[in-house]
Amino acid sequence: MKRTLLFVFSILVVYTSASAQGIDSTKVYKKRVLESTEVDLLMSLYNQDGIHSPVNGGIGTEKLVNGTPTIVINTPLNDNDVLTIDAGISAYTSASSSNINPFRSVVSTLKSASLISATGASRGTTVTPVVNSTPVTYKVIGTPWLASTGASHSDVLKAIHTNYSHSSDSRNFIWGSNLSFSKEFDYTSFGLGGNITGLFNEKNTEVGLKGSVFLDTWRPIYPTELREYIDYGASNFQTSGYFKGVPILDQAGTVTTAYLPSGFAPWDKNGRNSYTLSFFTSQIISGKFQAALFFDLVLQEGMLSTPYQRMYFADKKNYYIGTASDIPYYTSPANVHVYQLADGIEKMPDLRYKIPLGVRLNYYINEMFVLRNYYRYYVDNWGLKAHTVNFDLPFRLSQAFSFTPSIRYYSQNQVDYFAPFETHLSTEKYYTSDYDLSKFTSNQYSLAFDYTDIFTTFKIGHLGFKNINLKYSHYTRSDGLSANIFSFGLKFVGDR
Repeated sequence: MKRTLLFVFSILVVYTSASAQGIDSTKVYKKRVLESTEVDLLMSLYNQDGIHSPVNGGIGTEKLVNGTPTIVINTPLNDNDVLTIDAGISAYTSASSSNINPFRSVVSTLKSASLISATGASRGTTVTPVVNSTPVTYKVIGTPWLASTGASHSDVLKAIHTNYSHSSDSRNFIWGSNLSFSKEFDYTSFGLGGNITGLFNEKNTEVGLKGSVFLDTWRPIYPTELREYIDYGASNFQTSGYFKGVPILDQAGTVTTAYLPSGFAPWDKNGRNSYTLSFFTSQIISGKFQAALFFDLVLQEGMLSTPYQRMYFADKKNYYIGTASDIPYYTSPANVHVYQLADGIEKMPDLRYKIPLGVRLNYYINEMFVLRNYYRYYVDNWGLKAHTVNFDLPFRLSQAFSFTPSIRYYSQNQVDYFAPFETHLSTEKYYTSDYDLSKFTSNQYSLAFDYTDIFTTFKIGHLGFKNINLKYSHYTRSDGLSANIFSFGLKFVGDR
């Protein structure tokens, strides 16, 4: 609550300071780049499900719910300069990431097993006090098809982005700089960048260049069984810590002590740096036709793997914790009682080049319709190639109301290092079973509604209501992933 109050107070200070600035009436009037402060209140809700969780090595539930409340404040510092503050959070619950620790305990001797905490003395096969004259035995189980509990089940990403923009008196040259910071439970990112834009040919031609650097740090969190192996070593991790007293099963369902993930080693580097250089140009070709070209160069280096994404190798024996009778159904949602222990984690190259190239074509049909088309081609040095096509058709009902249906199609091949669950070999140098890097196609269908009050008749203090935007999107992917996205935005403008 204190953080919330401090954040709101900071926003009010920024707005009050901006509103207090006046223009000397004795000076010659020059139109401002931004006439008054603008405040955008944004919210989106994302809900997905799928069957290829990378945390479980390429199988299992991908259920995820994510909410992102955000506030964006654009403040004119003077006639030529604008300061933008973009702050928000991304709060999620994820069945997939919850299975970093997939294990939970159940009362195994009762007719209907009841879930209890997966921590403390409840682990293992310890006999506890009787319930209704019946000894109660706790047993550890898990499954890639259900969410577990624990710290990784949910998290909140906090992010803030600031941008300063300066326009020349002629408005033909703009430069800017930006800083950003974000943090979640296992990842911190710091970014900075700058941009320049020039307008020529009576502002019919625009050319721009933008550069950014992101300096990120992992706090690696490994799957539970591999973390215990790191902490207690090969000779003790099955008799100490989390797995003390917990039976490990082989493929036949027989208790064994042979499980040894000796090929796993923790990462010796935690940094990930990204560098981006972007070029864009747009041209008004006629009164109805505009075209734009985008070109990016992206370099990433450092820890480009995800440390909690398990790997299972075809040349390694399988070991499990849970109920032996569910082992034959492990890759099916019918399995609710057994979890396969990891052979290792995802391992990818520590260098990646990305080259996206895009073109946008906008055509004004009439006062009611504008056709917006977009195409992007992507290629990188991991062997990934992708195509994106997007069509928007804004439909203006009146000065105030408009609808925008849109369609987006995407296709990609798989990276050189991808293979499905339990098909990689441990002798390979790089490997992943993350289906985001597999071959797939996707479609997204959206409908947006927009209302603009050009007179800002509704007021909240010194802010007048300007615009409301609602959008719904449905996303489907050929590998079984589907999602629904709801977004909502309100814009307010300050008194001039």
